[in-house]
Amino acid sequence: MTSSPPGAPAAAPRPPRTPSGAPAGPGGPPFGHFGPELLRDALGGVPAGAVEEFAESWEDLPADAHLGTDTPYRFRRYGRFRIRADRLEPLPHAAFFQDASVNKVHGGVERLFAPLTGAVAGGEVLRAVVHALRRHLPGPRAGMDACGVHQIRVTATAGAEGHPAPEGVHQDGHCYVAQVLIRREDVRGAESCLYDLRRRPLHRAVLTAPLETIVLDDRRLLHGVSPVRPAPGAASGVRDMLLVDFFPGDPGDPRDPGC
Repeated sequence: MTSSPPGAPAAAPRPPRTPSGAPAGPGGPPFGHFGPELLRDALGGVPAGAVEEFAESWEDLPADAHLGTDTPYRFRRYGRFRIRADRLEPLPHAAFFQDASVNKVHGGVERLFAPLTGAVAGGEVLRAVVHALRRHLPGPRAGMDACGVHQIRVTATAGAEGHPAPEGVHQDGHCYVAQVLIRREDVRGAESCLYDLRRRPLHRAVLTAPLETIVLDDRRLLHGVSPVRPAPGAASGVRDMLLVDFFPGDPGDPRDPGC
């Protein structure tokens, strides 16, 4: 079984388990850890069938062609939006870019992922989720009028673990990042860890309930996720995540402008 992907940095010290939230600091706590009730409430007015179809759309994610592994273990789609009061306005599809200073494995490379399907991008579920997450950003929301949306599936088999964060402990280069669990089946691991900018551990948790969410200030924290392995007795497993990056909008810039 592999221990880490090629080029991945050394692991940081493991942070202790802590309750939801974090010690207050300048600008308030740098993250929030929410149970599934937050997004369940936000989706209360959405037909149950639409929510089920949204979750099932993770079955149609193409393999991530940028992994550099013989066998793909990560599958994804990506889209960008301007956040309007009553809708999400799609922005032109473009490559996803992170600077090499924040992503030591894939930074400096324009990674073109498959776009979100029309049903996901234009659906009521995504609109409700993004607006709810924006209301719970751990800091000022002024100017946070654009977002990037990632649908990601990580798989694991008995012979090959999956790496949700092959770059190790890192920042994403955005203002805020939301991590929403969609599905976790027959896997162990995938522990989410948060650190301050001096790499001191603040919080660790395994997301287990669908719609359980961590929202963090990417400018004040580092984060990472441990590898995914099949659960005891299982030949394979999957972990599906919805990631939403929040940043100031600039429709004239094909790249996420970051913060």
